[in-house]
Amino acid sequence: MSYAVDFQDVSTTGLESSPVADALAGLRANEARYFKNKYSHVFTVEPASESTEVIDWVHRILEEERDLVIESKPLEATAFEVDGIRMAYVFYESGLAINVMYTIADGGKRAVGFKLSDGMEVPEELATRFKFARQSSKLAGTIRGSFFVIKGTY
Repeated sequence: MSYAVDFQDVSTTGLESSPVADALAGLRANEARYFKNKYSHVFTVEPASESTEVIDWVHRILEEERDLVIESKPLEATAFEVDGIRMAYVFYESGLAINVMYTIADGGKRAVGFKLSDGMEVPEELATRFKFARQSSKLAGTIRGSFFVIKGTY
């Protein structure tokens, strides 16, 4: 069942099994607020069991581009299109959120972003490969993020 993320009244719905559920819910709400304010898009997520196509697409990009396999269990995912950009998000039990920004037009921006919830350790599979910058969020506390540019076609 899909869930429209409310950034006014932050809820851990769907994220309860995460040891950093409150921070992950804040991170998810932060993303929902961004898309509502910038694109008037309602950020809606589904349980991982209903989003296998989205999760498989994100995992394929990670594996083919950087030989990365995420060890944590996916909890929720979403995919949508805004302004000619295909967006996909996967939220993991560890507190990790991965997003793919894939401009549909040739020559557009295409990247994978990693965001770490406040209070979680950097996952072992990412620790030696990426440096994480910090940003503050009223909804999510301190978010640590990194990214890489996608070179292939997906």
